[in-house]
Amino acid sequence: MRWNKVPSTQCPVPSSRWNVGYWVLSTGYWVLLAAFLSAAPSADEKHISVYSPVAIYTLPVLERGGREYVGLLELLDPLGRVSSRSEGRRWRLRFNAVDAEFVAGKTRAKIRGRDFDFMAPFLIENSRGLVPLSSLSGFLPHFLGTSVNFRESARRLFVGDVGIQISFQLDASNPPRLALNFSAPVNPTISTEPGKLRMVFKRDPVVSPGSQSISFDNTVITQASYSENNGDAELDVAANEPLLASFSNNRRTIIVSAVPPATVANGIPATPSVAEPRNPAPAANIASGNNNAHRILAVVDPAHGGEERGAALTDKLAEKEVTLGFARLLRHELEIRGFAVALLRDGDNSWSLDQRAAAANVARAGIYISLHAVSQGSGARVYTALLPVEGTSNGVFHAWNAAQAPALPVSRIVSAAIVAEMQKREFLVRASSASLRPLNNVFMPAVAVELAPGANGVADLTSANYQQRAASAIADAVVSVRDRLGAQLGAQQ
Repeated sequence: MRWNKVPSTQCPVPSSRWNVGYWVLSTGYWVLLAAFLSAAPSADEKHISVYSPVAIYTLPVLERGGREYVGLLELLDPLGRVSSRSEGRRWRLRFNAVDAEFVAGKTRAKIRGRDFDFMAPFLIENSRGLVPLSSLSGFLPHFLGTSVNFRESARRLFVGDVGIQISFQLDASNPPRLALNFSAPVNPTISTEPGKLRMVFKRDPVVSPGSQSISFDNTVITQASYSENNGDAELDVAANEPLLASFSNNRRTIIVSAVPPATVANGIPATPSVAEPRNPAPAANIASGNNNAHRILAVVDPAHGGEERGAALTDKLAEKEVTLGFARLLRHELEIRGFAVALLRDGDNSWSLDQRAAAANVARAGIYISLHAVSQGSGARVYTALLPVEGTSNGVFHAWNAAQAPALPVSRIVSAAIVAEMQKREFLVRASSASLRPLNNVFMPAVAVELAPGANGVADLTSANYQQRAASAIADAVVSVRDRLGAQLGAQQ
């Protein structure tokens, strides 16, 4: 099992690393994405993104005297060996074999023994040398020995030939599909809103395809527009129907298509689309679990899928295969106990962690259960979220990485119940808390169950009997806390 951990704001993180944060509306209908620097308290703080063959990173931008500056030592440090020293108003720097000298308050510097004029004065603050952004394209090639392309208005700096190109291909079938082909793998954050699917590229050096906007002769997918701002690139696809996106070709292709009608809830697509529960109950019944006759929706999430194989349990057995079979058994056990159940995937599909959480949230599930498998150890481990310190909520919005906070007490009750039931069936099992995604990002009670081998070793992981015993224990535990789930679900409405 490969967990993705949520970075905690309690620990300092170098400003050259990205920390992506999200906000979720407490009612669960909207998911809003807001990227922010790990060193910055606000998503609106200015920063510059640097893309090079050896490093991709971001740095804060400072305003001094009405102009934008960046730390020169911090700018060069990821790109080679660099050192500096301050002597009064003079500041000397050595990058690899290149020597330079700067003077505070002056616009002229010496680089490789030659004069260079800046567009604004060089500054020294606490022995830290600051250079104006407007001069980066002119002087950086003297240090780096290669071409530099600085898009100043967007604060995106490209060192050498690192840009990722985009091409578009619209398949006008019914429903239409728009293929976005990239010259290298990409990993954007993806969000949806009425009439638009938005992709934000934070660490990918995606560049404009030429025109900033492309119109399609199609009644569903009408336009794709590209923009850059504050170190990020953004690609928006406009449509007259809700859209979803999926990856293929080793993340070099993003397929944008209309959401099948059955996957649309309240006008907002569940991304990814949640498989419909079999024999679904009316929404009014799902809203309350105080009566055993009422059916609560359980979202069961088999981890990994598609190109993401998960842990290699044996030379031929991937984690994604075990979790899917385990999920199907758990679905059956929960259904015969009166729950409506939806699998986040019922095939070999690949979805991001944010898409999984968004789907569960939009479905307004009563409980979210993530399933994993591991070849080491024995028995099982049950996880609940360990939330990072995200600061205060913003009105009705809660930090995405702490969306679990209101439901966490009930999640711990569910975890304890699962441990107790599995122990009755002679599983070696223990409960743990960790900063794990997507547990942090769902606002209903949520647990993750990691299944490990039993007495027969790894062969148990593919044993229907072994999986059935575990699934039955989990289902009995969920039934035992049905009333608590119903009360929590009612509080979320």
